[in-house]
Amino acid sequence: MKERLAQKEEEVKKTIARQIDELERIASLDRETAKHMILEKLKGEVENECGLLIRDIMDEAKQRAERESQSLLVHAIQRYAGDCTYERTTATIPLPNDEMKGRIIGREGRNIRALEAATGVNILIDDTPEAVVISCFDPIRKETARRLLEKLISDGRIHPTRIEDLIKKIRKEIDEEIFDVGERAVLDCGLQGVPKPLICLLGRLQFRYSFSQNVLKHSIETAAFMGTIAAELGLDEQEARRIGLFHDIGKAVDHEVEGTHAAIGADILRKYNENKDVVNAVAAHHGEVEATSIYAVLANACDALSASRPGARSETTELYLKRLEQLESIAKDFPGVDSCFALQAGREVRVVVQPEKISEAQAQVLARDICLRVEKEMNYPGQIKVTVIRETRSVEYAK
Repeated sequence: MKERLAQKEEEVKKTIARQIDELERIASLDRETAKHMILEKLKGEVENECGLLIRDIMDEAKQRAERESQSLLVHAIQRYAGDCTYERTTATIPLPNDEMKGRIIGREGRNIRALEAATGVNILIDDTPEAVVISCFDPIRKETARRLLEKLISDGRIHPTRIEDLIKKIRKEIDEEIFDVGERAVLDCGLQGVPKPLICLLGRLQFRYSFSQNVLKHSIETAAFMGTIAAELGLDEQEARRIGLFHDIGKAVDHEVEGTHAAIGADILRKYNENKDVVNAVAAHHGEVEATSIYAVLANACDALSASRPGARSETTELYLKRLEQLESIAKDFPGVDSCFALQAGREVRVVVQPEKISEAQAQVLARDICLRVEKEMNYPGQIKVTVIRETRSVEYAK
């Protein structure tokens, strides 16, 4: 029985070998070549399916990431409710009567010279009835001069000696107020271990405005956004809030020290031994240096979020109209443009082109060219949407 089975097995093997030889003869391929061809074909099909699968996964990941990021930003905004701020450029001091102007000037101008020397501001007295204007690039000196003038006017005694006595008291009051405001900001953000010099610098931001937005309020708001988003992402909420509060601290002294406020702020924080992630995030929040942690990217996003949210930054009517005119002017300079309109407070420009001069493909290129020129020539918070409209109308009249 065993011998018969062994004989049958041998016959099967010979039959299979003959069939393989016949297949090789018919196909004009040897066994190894055919095997290689099949594997190569299979490999190509698998790679193609893998590519499609990877693309689908990446598209799905992008959509999910966009939804998650929008949810985080909206969640952060909803949890923060801050007041909108308004522009403060110069300080106007009301006077009880026009006779007070003469007393402020003093005999041969000695009072106004003493005021300007003591405060370091320019006091403008013109034909405006019952008002004088204080002008100074340093917001703290401007505030000091404003309080000094108000006390002198209410007291009625205006002379150089009185000015010197009052200026010392007012400066002491402002220094105390600066520390109190800075300390309150630190407590509001829930931070600990902040050195006193940094608290004082934060307090100075109370008198600093950027595009009409109060810098201290902007910093507190950025800290709130960063803390909320960091908590959602599982990051260190305390460190995120610390970066948000400190990110613009360089603006407290940027009129006294050379350099950008981001670089100045990073140097200040490095001096007071803040950790490297905090220092890097402050230095990199405007892209001036390379970000080394996710906190730097988060600082950049939350800074823009606070600055560009509706109502955060208001402009004078003149600056607002000038920006809209410049936006429309840039779009009109391109050939083939029929008309253009600035919309949504300058956040969008709608450009209507002549269809016989601009094709569908050229319309897309035109939109990109307008964007590049706007980015190069204009300064604006947030982003500006450029919409190019190409419309062909066929009109006939039935008679």
